[in-house]
Amino acid sequence: MHGLINRAIQSFVCATYGRQCWLRATHTAGLGFDEFEAMLIYDTEISTRVLDALCADLNRPKSEFLEDLGTYLVSHSNMEDLRRLLRFGGVTYLEFLHSLDDLSDRVRLAVSDLRLPDLELQEHSPGEYHLHCSADLPGYSSVMTGVLRAMADDYGALVILSNEGHQSGAEVISITLIESAFAEGRHFDLGARKS
Repeated sequence: MHGLINRAIQSFVCATYGRQCWLRATHTAGLGFDEFEAMLIYDTEISTRVLDALCADLNRPKSEFLEDLGTYLVSHSNMEDLRRLLRFGGVTYLEFLHSLDDLSDRVRLAVSDLRLPDLELQEHSPGEYHLHCSADLPGYSSVMTGVLRAMADDYGALVILSNEGHQSGAEVISITLIESAFAEGRHFDLGARKS
C-alpha cells in the first residue's frame, strides 16, 4: 500500500485520537517503527495489521473507522490539498459525483505511483445513483462514503448515503441527492492562497 495512504491514516489517528493511540497501534501491530514514509510502498498486510490494532484499541468497527477517515480527508485543515483536488471535479455536488469516474486518473497525475481503485457512477433515476468501487482495496467504499458525506457538506448539498455491499465484484454506495443547494457550502477558490 502506498505510503501516502498510510500517512493519511497516521495523520487522522494522531489528530483525532492522539499520538499515544497511534503508538499503541504500531506497537500492537509489531511494525518495529512508528512513522510511515509518504513515498514508500508497504505490504498491504502491514496496513491491515495497523488498522486491526487501531479498531481493537478504539473498540470500533473497521467500516466506521474508515468512514471517519474519509470524512477527515476532506474536512480537516491538514488535508486541504486533497479537498482542492476533489473540488476541481465540479462546481456543484452533482458535477463532483460525475467526476468520480476520473478520480484515480487525476490522483495519478499528482502522484504517478499511487493507484486508487476505479470508481464508476451509475444513475438509476434523477437524484438516485450507485457508486461502484472496485474491490482492489478492502474498505475503500467505507472511506469513499466518508468522502462523499464530507463533500456534500462542502458543497452544501443534502444527500443520503448507504453501503449496499458487493455487487458484480465491486463495493456499491447508494447515493440519494435530495437537494443540491440545501445550505451554504464551504468557501472555495480555484487559485491557491498564499499562507
